[in-house]
Amino acid sequence: MDDGKPEATPGDLRSWGEPFATAKAWLAEAEKSEINDPNAMALASVGEDGMPSLRMVLLKDVDERGFVFYTNFESRKGRQILATKKAALLLHWKSLRRQIRVEGEVSVVSDSEADDYYHSRPRGSQIGAWASQQSRPLESRFELEKRVALYTAKYAIGTVPRPAYWSGFRIRPTYFEFWEDRPFRLHDRLIYHPAGDQWRTEKFYP
Repeated sequence: MDDGKPEATPGDLRSWGEPFATAKAWLAEAEKSEINDPNAMALASVGEDGMPSLRMVLLKDVDERGFVFYTNFESRKGRQILATKKAALLLHWKSLRRQIRVEGEVSVVSDSEADDYYHSRPRGSQIGAWASQQSRPLESRFELEKRVALYTAKYAIGTVPRPAYWSGFRIRPTYFEFWEDRPFRLHDRLIYHPAGDQWRTEKFYP
């Protein structure tokens, strides 16, 4: 961390400073210890009937504005989040025995952000965004493969445009929790609540 404060050690349940900096520091540590997808996170949304829905997605950016991931806006999660503008996420790293929980308001990233990320992806993934009618019934694997072939031929030359329905969401935390494992399940939990331009912290029982 670069906030001038000493690093927090496991079990040191004082404020780690600005929470986004801590989140990025924990993510950087996880990149050294997690075998696969250290940026994998569980993402929760809720439907019109109040039923929650949960799935794993990949965190693609985090800064003081929030946590960013990308998806098909016509998918189940896309439609639910656009309707409620709310979501929750959980990053869990078994190798570090740590997790971060976030609940917050959701906004759509700018077109330029979405374009930049979309065109940083492998070309096959860009084609896949066109071919997959995400969260809708699929008659057979062959049907998906036909759609991949169709869009591969359509965009055989030049840049693959970003579909209008494919973009990113940014979750701005209204609840921020850092959790670390401790012996006998007496875990450490530090909660951040936004308070104007600052953060108010409190400790929770495990």
